Amino acid sequence: MTGGIIFDPLLPWGVLLVLAGLVLAAAWLAYWRGLAGWALRLMAGAVIVAALSGPSYRQEDRAALSDIVLLIEDKSASQALSDRAGQTKMAADLLEQRLTARPNTEVRRVELGDGPDNSGTLLLSTLSDALAQEPQARIAGIIALSDGQVHDLDRVPDLPAPMHLLLSGKPEDWDRRLVVETAPAFAILGEPVTLKFRIEDTGDAPQGDDRAPLDLTLNGGETSRVMVPLGRTFELPVTLPHGGRNVIQFSVPEAAGELTDRNNTALVQINGVRDRLRVLLVSGEPHTGGRTWRNLLKSDSSVDLVHFTILRPPEKQDGVPVSELSLIAFPTRELFLEKIDDFDLIIFDRYKRRGILPSLYLENVRRYVSDGGAVLIAAGPDFASADSIYRSPLATIIPARPTARVIEQGYRPAVTDLGERHPVTAGLKAEWTGDWGRWMRQIEVEPEDGEVVMTGAEDAPLLLLNRVGEGRIALLASDQAWLWARGFEGGGPQLELLRRLAHWMMKEPELEEEMLTATATGQDLHILRRTLQETVGLVEVITPSGNTVTLQMQQTAPGQHVAEFHGDEIGLYRLKQADAEAVIGLGPAAPREFEETIASGNALRPVINPMGGGVMHLSDGLPRIRDVRAGRPASGRGWIGITPRAASETLSVTRIPLLPPWLVLLLSLGLILAGWLREGRR
Repeated sequence: MTGGIIFDPLLPWGVLLVLAGLVLAAAWLAYWRGLAGWALRLMAGAVIVAALSGPSYRQEDRAALSDIVLLIEDKSASQALSDRAGQTKMAADLLEQRLTARPNTEVRRVELGDGPDNSGTLLLSTLSDALAQEPQARIAGIIALSDGQVHDLDRVPDLPAPMHLLLSGKPEDWDRRLVVETAPAFAILGEPVTLKFRIEDTGDAPQGDDRAPLDLTLNGGETSRVMVPLGRTFELPVTLPHGGRNVIQFSVPEAAGELTDRNNTALVQINGVRDRLRVLLVSGEPHTGGRTWRNLLKSDSSVDLVHFTILRPPEKQDGVPVSELSLIAFPTRELFLEKIDDFDLIIFDRYKRRGILPSLYLENVRRYVSDGGAVLIAAGPDFASADSIYRSPLATIIPARPTARVIEQGYRPAVTDLGERHPVTAGLKAEWTGDWGRWMRQIEVEPEDGEVVMTGAEDAPLLLLNRVGEGRIALLASDQAWLWARGFEGGGPQLELLRRLAHWMMKEPELEEEMLTATATGQDLHILRRTLQETVGLVEVITPSGNTVTLQMQQTAPGQHVAEFHGDEIGLYRLKQADAEAVIGLGPAAPREFEETIASGNALRPVINPMGGGVMHLSDGLPRIRDVRAGRPASGRGWIGITPRAASETLSVTRIPLLPPWLVLLLSLGLILAGWLREGRR
């Protein structure tokens, strides 16, 4: 039970001060004039002013409230290392018993797990949430049992009481980890990219070893091992083998006695891109559609185009001296012998044999394709003539033989059933609204090899694709694609078709007809199988731990089959379906929980020290618990302190006026009357 005098003024305090001043002035004036009742007048005025201030006696009936101690138990992944989980639980249970046994004390036990999306240990965020649910005036202390590796130091709350950290683990703990310092997201094909990383030992690591083995795997291939110095940055040049995603896995074998090998692996995913795509375009003669190829290739800033149009064939004899011509001589030897391998794609646009390119040069073109190059033949009437490029060493790689017939009639190009599954022509109908415009000419050919993805007049092959050795070749049996570009009869998807065709020939990964890929969203994998086959079998997913999961794939479009997979593990996943294979990293190879594994209180000391809390090791024994006053040191050798808050709850309030109206009236009138009588007696 507590009590005290309070005021509830009937007038603002400023008005009361003015009234008090007037009372004092009147009393002083009476004193100055020699009136004998000035003191009684002053007392009467004081009673009236005091009554206006509303004095009363308030009496409260209070019930004492218990103190609250927050006990935070870290159960994140790093706490599962060694015997930390058992050590922490045993300490938490014993602390809860000791705190509960103290008079007037309650314990709020809070369990802390891994943060979402690999955000690590969010101890301070959990503490903020726990403090928000309790009255701040009752918090007597905060005890956290953890390894001290927290990842939300930007969420420090205002602490109402001392905080203590009891560290799990042992003094002899040590760990070896692999740290990737720099790894680019993109790299140019054919040029080495430098990766920087280091292997470091933390904690009470054994002495004597200054080097450690490092295993490297590129795209799930063979593993190679190198010896790397410990504690120093190591640079490794890597040349990507193909465009698109390349997955490089680095791993350090587990050493005897280290805490965990979860941070001994690193996954680096680098997209391989071409620096510049070099294209050689050879036009046999000027024609209406010649600019179509040039505009297409020049519209891509990543393409370096070398374009030659044969304006003056050797057989032309008009008597004009060569010195007076403004034409550029065709550098045939330089282009087709010396620098042919520098080009990613060679296009023969209505080219025919005129003695400009000898058989030796065309044989070198055939060799260029077999070794990995790409050739596209856009055929016109010349392809059906006796001077056709087919009647050259290229005949062994061209996928169709001309019949010498030129079909001069209108027709609408159509995609074949195979073409609906081929990435060059799949979905072309969706790229254009309405019917495609007609083409007016086609060269009749007989397929000898390759795949027919488009047909034209009389269902004759129009676009044929083929692989030759390591390279690719395509034959477009018409020179009328430019009609679509001009919008003839509504036009058609000319730009998309020619762009896909050129990129397929230059081996862009997204246009491979036999491809198995996966994209990761969080812990979910979206698996895509693109194939020319009508059906596919099961896809195998090999997890980082070596387990194999088989999934049924569903067809979503011609030639495209998908499957969904949720991976519980973080690391490198291998995918297999028939002859297609792929690798993908799901999440970081080393989760954030395992970046730092040695127990340490350095990160939390700036949070703990201002309130006088302490950092202690559970391996040294459980500290004693003492009561300390606010502002005093709350930790010492072998003990930690909590601050009793003496909080209470008000049950009832009784309020008694000190100057009731009747008493004010009686006192004021009595004093005024006494003063008047005293002055009258004089």
